[in-house]
Amino acid sequence: MKIRSPFLMAVAGWCIAMLVRTWMRTIRFEYHPQEGRYDPNEPGFQGHFLYCFWHEHILVPASQYARKDIQVLTSKHADGQMMARAIRTLGFATVAGSSTRGGAEAVKEMLRQGETCHLAITPDGPRGPRREVQAGVGYLALKSNLPVVAFGVAYSNCWRFKSWDRFALPKPFSRAVLVTGKPLVFSKEAGRGMMERAIQQVQQALDDVNKRAEEILANSQSSKSSDHEKRKAA
Repeated sequence: MKIRSPFLMAVAGWCIAMLVRTWMRTIRFEYHPQEGRYDPNEPGFQGHFLYCFWHEHILVPASQYARKDIQVLTSKHADGQMMARAIRTLGFATVAGSSTRGGAEAVKEMLRQGETCHLAITPDGPRGPRREVQAGVGYLALKSNLPVVAFGVAYSNCWRFKSWDRFALPKPFSRAVLVTGKPLVFSKEAGRGMMERAIQQVQQALDDVNKRAEEILANSQSSKSSDHEKRKAA
């Protein structure tokens, strides 16, 4: 049953935000920048960026980077509005729209906000296909004139939902690794060839940083296993 009442949506959004905060405090968060640090929470951090991450990994940026100067694109669907309330409760600002409802208006508003704020978007949201960058992201990357920073996320241990994105819920006291690479910079030319290249480059950047996050965890777990074997042998 979908929630339609604005009051109930507000209550549900607040509950979701509190659950995210409480749950994610049990997670050991690690940031592994590959080329420069692009953490907006760092003192003296300058510039504005377009942050991209897969829909399934939304809990990490939601819990680590809640700021009023980060505009998050949310859906106009009923479920999306409930999530928007949760996102605002966490501390973000939101712009409502999606590829199916209010998309053009939302992109225009995101471009306007990008003049003074960071932007955050899930390139495969709100309905997929999973881990595939959509055209709207390419347009936003070209027109916003903001460097694109891809977030790669991996969990040492998590549950997977049976949703289109296979949403990841990290298990309590597990590790969450975030990786960023070199920002992508595009010109404002939005020709067909430029658009396709932008989509391909954002896709590749996201694939690379997510693979790197998984490798960091795998290498760490392999090292721990090796140390354990050495101690047993001694």
